[in-house]
Amino acid sequence: MKTFLVAAAVFLLAGLGVAQINPGGASGAPSAHFPAHDLHQQIAQLVAEAKDKGGSGAMLGDYGSYRIQLSVRARSGGAEVHAHWNDVIVVEKGRARLITGGTVVGGESKADGETVGTKIEGGQSHELGPGDVFTVRAGTPHQTLVSPGVIYAVVVVKIREQ
Repeated sequence: MKTFLVAAAVFLLAGLGVAQINPGGASGAPSAHFPAHDLHQQIAQLVAEAKDKGGSGAMLGDYGSYRIQLSVRARSGGAEVHAHWNDVIVVEKGRARLITGGTVVGGESKADGETVGTKIEGGQSHELGPGDVFTVRAGTPHQTLVSPGVIYAVVVVKIREQ
């Protein structure tokens, strides 16, 4: 099922013409495989760090026009807006509430065009769990809320806005 979801996300991205695939990306290889077993091992390694810091992540691949990352959270994050990146989120573990839209409170713009803040007011709430796929377009405020004691892990495909 998880393989199907990742394949569906890649198919969707190619079909929408959002991503211009750079064959092999930085590594020069024409394709990449991220076996579920390896992803689960990496998630397990990131959990301890996430418990200490609230969150942790790992870059699986940077292909120029898109990136594939792991993100593990042990608590809620602040509000954020990615100026240049669309996110495709595939939930691997845990449950969270994703707030999208609305207004970022205490927003601060960073040099790379990203905006971070303390929370979102007036957004829409979406409950996410294992197997769910969710997209967030560039320029959309979003915030991940994780209940105490929950470990929430996702694969994120970040696609550069054209």
